[in-house]
Parts: sequence; C-alpha cells; structure tokens
Amino acid sequence: MSEGNQYTKYEYQKLFDLDVEMMRRYGYSEEEAKIIADVLLTSDLFGIESHGCNRMTLYPFSLDIGRIKRGVTMEVVEDSLCFAVIDAKDGMGQLAGVKAMNLAIEKAKQYGVGMVSVRNSNHYGIAGYYSKLAADAGMMGISMTNAEALVVPTYGREPMLGTNPIAITIPAKPHNFHLDFATSIMTCGKMEVYAKIDHELKPGMLVDEQGVTSTDPHKFIEIRANKTNPDYTEKTRGGIMPWGGEGMDFGGHKGFGFGMLVDIMCGIMSHGAVSKGIRVTKKDEKCCHFFAAIDFGRWTRRRPSACCLNTCRACGMRRRPRAMTGSTCTGTRSQTVRRRCSPTASESTRRRRRISANTVRNLASMRTST
Repeated sequence: MSEGNQYTKYEYQKLFDLDVEMMRRYGYSEEEAKIIADVLLTSDLFGIESHGCNRMTLYPFSLDIGRIKRGVTMEVVEDSLCFAVIDAKDGMGQLAGVKAMNLAIEKAKQYGVGMVSVRNSNHYGIAGYYSKLAADAGMMGISMTNAEALVVPTYGREPMLGTNPIAITIPAKPHNFHLDFATSIMTCGKMEVYAKIDHELKPGMLVDEQGVTSTDPHKFIEIRANKTNPDYTEKTRGGIMPWGGEGMDFGGHKGFGFGMLVDIMCGIMSHGAVSKGIRVTKKDEKCCHFFAAIDFGRWTRRRPSACCLNTCRACGMRRRPRAMTGSTCTGTRSQTVRRRCSPTASESTRRRRRISANTVRNLASMRTST
C-alpha cells in the first residue's frame, strides 16, 4: 500500500513464488510451501487483506522464535467412525488445516458426515479456505478456529475470547454460498491494517484498559504488546468487542455467544486450549481448530441451496462500495456510492425483469420436481 492509502498491485504469480521460496528456505517441501502460499493468496483474492500477504511477516517471526515448529509429524490421536482428533505438534496451521479437512471429507464420503478437531496448532489463515475445500468436493464445509484472548465479553473489560472465526461453504450454482466471519466486531489483522493506514475506528469496536471505548487502532497494538510486558500492571485489560459491538443494543451479546461456541467446538472437543490459554507466552500458540464436511446429498436428491440462493438474489440487493479507505476510487464516499449504486432507470427496469423471469422459472422447476 502506497502513500495516500492507494493500493499497489502485484502479479499473483510473483507473490505466490515469493511465498513458496520463503517457506522453502525455512525447510518446508515444495508441496507444503505451495499449500501455505495458496492459503495466503486466496485470502487476498477474496478481499480479506488482513490474512493474506499481510501475514508474510508473522510466520517467519513465529518460525524464528520457535512458536511454529518445523519438521513435526502431525498425529491422529483419536479416530472413530465419523470423528477424529489431530495433534498438530505446534506445526504450521495451514498444513494442519488442510490435513484435517481432507480427513473430514474422506469420512463424509463414507459415513455422510466427517468431523475433525485439531489441537496444538498455529494461525491457519482464513477459515473460509478450508470450508471451500469441502464445497469443491461437493459437500457442505464448516471451519472454525479459536485464537489468542483479545476479545472482551459484553460489559466486560478483560479479554476472554479470541476473534474465533466461523466459515461455512455450501455448493450452489452459479456461485457457492460462502460465509466467513470473525465472531469479534473486527479481526486482529484488520486492526493492524487500520493502524498502518491510520484509519479511525467506530465507537464501540474497542475498549481500553479502563473499559472505555476507543477509536484509535494503535491502542489495540499497545494492548496486545502490553500482555507480555511484566512491568505493565493492567496487562490483562482492554481489547476488541464481540460481533455486534459494545453492549447489547446491536447484539454484542450474540457475538459473545458465537465466540464461546467456537471455543467449545475447537478447544474443548479437541482436548486442547481455549482462548485464554492461547499464546500465553510468545513462544507458544496452542490454538485449536474444528472442521466438518457434510454430504447433504444423502438426505435429499435435490440440492435446496440453489433454489434458496436464487430467491435471495431476486430480492434486488444493491451493490455496496468498499469499506476500506484504501480504495483507488476518487471523490467523496457519497459520490462513490452514487457512481457505483445508482443505475439508470432503464438498467434498473431491465434488471427487475430478469429477476422476475428467473424467479418464475425457479418456482416452475420446483413445482415440477415435487
């Protein structure tokens, strides 16, 4: 990102080759390095800038200090019909995630459902990468991970949960249903991006050591750094708010509940660590993941996702501009909205006609099939 918060574009292949070369120099095989690079750059292609190339500094640092262990053999420590637990042995999170989801897919092919939890792992990138693996195999995919406790519960001031994302991908045409979100109001990575570009936060997204709302993303960087500072008396105070923001007015308690759910599915089911036990020291991560693949074709021959999604598409949703200030568009936000979201009358009319015709065809096909 260059001055003025404008984006600098790089060729995908050059960045991919750079990632692969970096991981190869740390001792990973060609195949392993390509998996790690693919997870990182898929994040950027999906527009999740906080977990893409932005993470190319985190992993070398974690490898250098021994947080990520090289040369480990990840082990399946529990294995039943449709459920398994993998001990990642503090290895690379992306490799653990791909191994676990592939195992869940194999179990789902045999039993209809496959669930695999992972303990003693590291940061694994975007949750949606792994749920998409299941969708590519024609199944519903679910992926979750817990993380370092930097999220403050509703009406609290001590962080108890991680950003704890959830991702679900369901095969559909012409596009899959793909849901990937943190259970906090913002991820740590996006906080870092906002701090880099001096982007002010909205009230209710972050609270300081005294539990008072803060709009300065640098405060988050300070809070996280102070957690490992023995001279800092309030080192366990302050953090990001749950999805929904501060208080209950916009559903902050619901985000808190979702975060707890992820901690249970990842930490408890794997017999590993919950958020409060992750990255307690700089040299230990210990985060846990959960993966599920569901062959929902076993329950119904007709895949309901396409009909459902087409109905949603027919509701006439308007396009939204980019939320980040790094957009290369010129002009004010209101001008950008008008340019992007206000079609001419004829365009709007044609779009409604297309939507109406598609809806009629979908309803007719549903009646015929039933």
